[in-house]
Amino acid sequence: MTDQTNLPAEDVPEAPPESRESLWLITFGPGIWALHFVLSYVTAAIWCAKIGRAGMLGDVRLIIAGYTVVALIGIALTGLRGWKLHSFGTATAPHDFDTPEDRHRFLGFATLLLCGLSFVSTIFVMLCVVFIRSCA
Repeated sequence: MTDQTNLPAEDVPEAPPESRESLWLITFGPGIWALHFVLSYVTAAIWCAKIGRAGMLGDVRLIIAGYTVVALIGIALTGLRGWKLHSFGTATAPHDFDTPEDRHRFLGFATLLLCGLSFVSTIFVMLCVVFIRSCA
């Protein structure tokens, strides 16, 4: 673990602007997953209400697959942004110092981890329509 207080001034990375730090990015991955979850189940519910309980999911499976592709791309892009925030500068984990750089890296790492969880959760939602083929 390197102590940044003992590094020469030219070796310490410049802190990111405080105005750019936001907690909103950390919510994007779970938010995309939640939107995918709601859209998938509402779409399937409306489909099944229209065709009846004995009907097959059929075309709605393709619609939900489209939702899934869009959601996974959005989550992956958010995770990539989190990775870029986490890998800012030269220091590595743990983020123990009370500095703007370490807060920046921590938020990036938390965003990356939440995006990973959201990615897997989105795939699990999609698996419902893969294995369940009818409205019954």
